[in-house]
Amino acid sequence: MRSLKKVGFLINPVAGMGGAVGLKGTDGLAEEARRRGARPVAPRRAETALKELLGLDALFFTASGEMGEAALRRCGLEYQVVFQASEESGAEDTKEACRSFLDKGVALIIFCGGDGTARDVSRVIGSKIPIIGIPAGVKMHSGVFAISPQAAGELIREYLEGDLNARETEIVDVDEEKYRSGILDTKIYGIAATPYKPVLVQERKQIYASRDEDDFKLQIAIFASEFMRDGSAYILGAGTTTAKIAEVLGVEKTLLGVDVVKDGRVICLDASERDLLRILEEVGKAKIIISPIGAQGFVLGRGSQQISPKVLRKAGPENLIIVATPHKLKETPRLLVDTGDFDLDETISGRRQVICGYRIAQLKDVVASSNF
Repeated sequence: MRSLKKVGFLINPVAGMGGAVGLKGTDGLAEEARRRGARPVAPRRAETALKELLGLDALFFTASGEMGEAALRRCGLEYQVVFQASEESGAEDTKEACRSFLDKGVALIIFCGGDGTARDVSRVIGSKIPIIGIPAGVKMHSGVFAISPQAAGELIREYLEGDLNARETEIVDVDEEKYRSGILDTKIYGIAATPYKPVLVQERKQIYASRDEDDFKLQIAIFASEFMRDGSAYILGAGTTTAKIAEVLGVEKTLLGVDVVKDGRVICLDASERDLLRILEEVGKAKIIISPIGAQGFVLGRGSQQISPKVLRKAGPENLIIVATPHKLKETPRLLVDTGDFDLDETISGRRQVICGYRIAQLKDVVASSNF
């Protein structure tokens, strides 16, 4: 009789739904996200990871329905339902499912979601059992997430086969109410153990602050204010560097949202994917300015999810402009894209110029995270 490794598995079915519609998170806002036309993203990303585990000698303990059972069934993996999820699952369902996993003596817990889900899992598990996150949320600042669903699958397989160790990392989350108001208030909620392999696991988000940083942001902004006079519409992603560009232009900017500027004035504030597609249809010519997340290196697929594959294809990947200070680039080995559209990620990948000062740019490798 073969010995099966016991694994806990759950999905937050609404994770990530708020991103494309401009909600900057889905905690408590699933219905509003649906009303705005949001579509589930977590089940698809979970299945991408699970397909990497076919043939693994493992028994997955899971929650019913879309909280885990359905994805495992579609992927043809061996599973047992140990928790009956609510019709509209939430944080308590996640915690109860994790308690059931503990009762079953699992060796690893896999979850698909964002920082809120990681926080809920950690509240029950702590660092007693390793956990690994399949990234599907709007914001993912914690160090328990793989850089892509494919990377999650590889990490899980290697860990269960005994080829990897676990390391301790921080569970970090933001106050979503403040986040939606443009205030980034992060807090460490706990310590978790997670399977670790360099490159495949993302680092915790870092915020860089110094006088030199401010000076370089200003240089970047002055340069941008010059080239943005070409008559194009400019989609500005989230972050303090793009906020400095708006400040130099003298226009309003949502720090944690996506805005559109044309001819020195804002034509759309806090835009959703739908807004961006409409504007692209109307203006014809548009460019996108984005900045990487500190230490993690993601330029697409985290945070500004309103800049979706549809938006990127409509604008044209060649019209993507990356800006970052020299220090951020020095601390970021490579830039990552994880849009969920693998062909598009490959198109965006390669050596790209990153504006890092006034009329100054560095060449940096941009890599599809699914390739690791």
